[in-house]
Amino acid sequence: MNNDNERIGLLTVKGNPLTLIGKELKVGEHLPDIELLNNDLNPVRLSHFLGKICIISTVPSLDTPICDLQTKKFNETATRLGNNIIILTVSMDLPFAQKRWCGANNIEKVITLSDHREAALGKAFGILVKELRLLARAIFVIDKEGKISYVQLVKELSHEPDYDAVLKEVHKLIQ
Repeated sequence: MNNDNERIGLLTVKGNPLTLIGKELKVGEHLPDIELLNNDLNPVRLSHFLGKICIISTVPSLDTPICDLQTKKFNETATRLGNNIIILTVSMDLPFAQKRWCGANNIEKVITLSDHREAALGKAFGILVKELRLLARAIFVIDKEGKISYVQLVKELSHEPDYDAVLKEVHKLIQ
């Protein structure tokens, strides 16, 4: 059964359609102020990052090849973007697993946050994959005032995002 908060077929894994839970966030909407956990199990609200341009990169799990690659690429990119841009990677991984993964991969610029408790970000952003209880692969660019300026939902879960499109949007916001 489908309800207003379920969207079927916008996302696939190996060609098989998946269901996304939550209302789709669109460009121009304000960032939902949800709470996530950092690697030390401390709560962090998304409003904490207002005042800076924020790239929110969501991945199913850091311990999978494409998510690993995506987060490493954003970590490398962060070194070139300056201090007015924050890059968050959010997954359903436990904070302990995120901390271990970051340490093992020398991730110092990307901030990893966990949505494992309530899937609050997944539901609020409309990217919780019902069948897997994981987040879809998506990118959100948020301006300094907390308005969404760019959304990219990667249609096939096993594909990488379009990094160039994300950076193009970020550079527009910097100017």
